[in-house]
Amino acid sequence: MTRHRISEPARLALLIHTLAGGGIERVFLTLAGAFAARGHRVDLLVCRPGGRMAGEVPGQVRLVGLRASTRLHAHAAMVAADPGGLALMAPLLVSVKPPWAVRYLPALCRYLREERPGALLSADTSVNLIALWAQRLTAIEARFLVSEQANFSFHIAAAQHRVRRAYPALVARTYPQANGIVAVSDGVADDLARTTGLARERITTIHNPISDPTIARLAREPLTHPWFAAGAPPVVLSVGRLSRQQKDYATLIEAFARLRSRRPTRLVVLGEGRDRRPIEQRARRLGVAADVDLPGWVDNPFAYMARAAVLVLSSPAEGFGNVLVEAMACGCPVASTDSPYGPAEILDDGRFGPLVPVGDAEALAEAIRDVLDAPLRPRRLRERAACFSVEHAVTRYLDVLLGGGPDGEWMPCRRVTPGRSTS
Repeated sequence: MTRHRISEPARLALLIHTLAGGGIERVFLTLAGAFAARGHRVDLLVCRPGGRMAGEVPGQVRLVGLRASTRLHAHAAMVAADPGGLALMAPLLVSVKPPWAVRYLPALCRYLREERPGALLSADTSVNLIALWAQRLTAIEARFLVSEQANFSFHIAAAQHRVRRAYPALVARTYPQANGIVAVSDGVADDLARTTGLARERITTIHNPISDPTIARLAREPLTHPWFAAGAPPVVLSVGRLSRQQKDYATLIEAFARLRSRRPTRLVVLGEGRDRRPIEQRARRLGVAADVDLPGWVDNPFAYMARAAVLVLSSPAEGFGNVLVEAMACGCPVASTDSPYGPAEILDDGRFGPLVPVGDAEALAEAIRDVLDAPLRPRRLRERAACFSVEHAVTRYLDVLLGGGPDGEWMPCRRVTPGRSTS
């Protein structure tokens, strides 16, 4: 493990899968822009650089698209990086559909040798693995920080392919060489340690950078959707990929149908995904299709949040729950399932919005009704959202990326409380 402190300003690289649109992408675009605003040279490395969010890369950030290699070349690089881990890699090597991020390992190595950044930050398990294998192959003097953004054990248990089930052992073998391991919530950190056997003290919690003045500006932009007109029934809003497994929209539609049977309300779900048709079919089956709208992906969800009566998160599992903070930053009341692991931390165990059991449609309907009847004041919601500020998260990330303590020596990662100084 390389232990050195980087002199500022630094050359920083951030590595992600795609710019297709999602929580990880938004977080890393925010971090990239904030790092650059502090005077650092920032490269955003993307395996598949096209996508809805490609136009949102900050102007001062250099976008670097990596090129995929052949499977044979990529697999040879994996084995060369860690010959002793061959048995653990076997499921990836023989799989018909291996993680496609692996094919970008040789290109990442080329980038590191040619550009020699001072530090690299990556997100998502498969991307983290190729980052750390590239660290071994290149042996450059740089700091490597890996971050887990999702509920690790949930995604392993839900995996239909044995490749993902190989991740705990690969993570246990590979992550200890990183200069820092970050989880986006205490729950994710605990779960990662429990599932992989990593030392819990090696994992720090840095909540996602969400609250930012940009949200307030975007929230004030005009919205033409007719359901948000003055005097219209209150709108229940949900935002996320249209995935039954990840977001449990079946429970949300059921809860909304129960609520709708008792009072005039409407439901808007922002996002796109392969489960659009089953969601629409469920709404028709429950007789609420006329009051459910799925506009798809929108460029500015904050304008919707600022005008919705309540935002609902119905996920069975979350790493953090960015959308809850975004909604509160817009002054929008929230209700959520108590999914492991982020919502309870964001809502302070229910002080800033009700938490209900996962999959309980009746409890979710009652929670939405309670929020509609007695919403928290927008000012209080915005104050809570400010605890998860971009400024605080960026300071913490740079503390780890640039080397840690005041004496210039490497320091292990530390747990932090949002908004509280660690000095």
